[in-house]
Amino acid sequence: MNKKRKILITSVIGLIAGLTLISADHIDAPEVAGGASDITDFYAFQGQDTNNLVFVANVQGLISPGSTANASFSENTLIEFNIDNDGDNAEDLVIQAIPRGNKMYFFGPSSPTTTGLNSTILQSSAYTNNVAITNYGQNAVIENNDGMMFFAGPRDDPFFMDFAQYSEIIAGNATSFNDPGTDTFAGTNVLSVVVEVPKSLLGSSATLNTWVEVKNK
Repeated sequence: MNKKRKILITSVIGLIAGLTLISADHIDAPEVAGGASDITDFYAFQGQDTNNLVFVANVQGLISPGSTANASFSENTLIEFNIDNDGDNAEDLVIQAIPRGNKMYFFGPSSPTTTGLNSTILQSSAYTNNVAITNYGQNAVIENNDGMMFFAGPRDDPFFMDFAQYSEIIAGNATSFNDPGTDTFAGTNVLSVVVEVPKSLLGSSATLNTWVEVKNK
């Protein structure tokens, strides 16, 4: 596993204060659209166990059911959850995920060796875990360790967007969304990476800035 990597970067930035963050961006970045580096959604929310936070990164949007079985994470793509717990908009902790074979390996939460565009895979992190990547049609494989839970694999795209009506609004042909609307992403899939982490591992601040990046060789 290479420790140092040259990168291309896509990021989604948000703020959480004990509730929920949702950010979505489907095929809006032409250079990575539909590939392993294409972030479609980022979610951060309080877990069913209210002592935990859940981080979700979805990549490779608009995968048809017929194509999902052959969709896969790239071993050249590092997915990195960034956590700023002192309000300076620089990551104080990171959780990294990268696939090897049929497993997704997780490192952190740990302090990064560098911040910003460059990342070193934290193989010496005190928290090193892995989970088998769930195959399409298989029951979700979830690993529990170090008080954390991990998942990686295909899921139905959870983001609701009535893109046709949105286009009508932008064109000036409508002034509002329909109720109910039509979910443009219904029936399509994404590849998801999910980690649930005790809040106690993320610092003592009541407010966190969090974002996700993908970094390629």
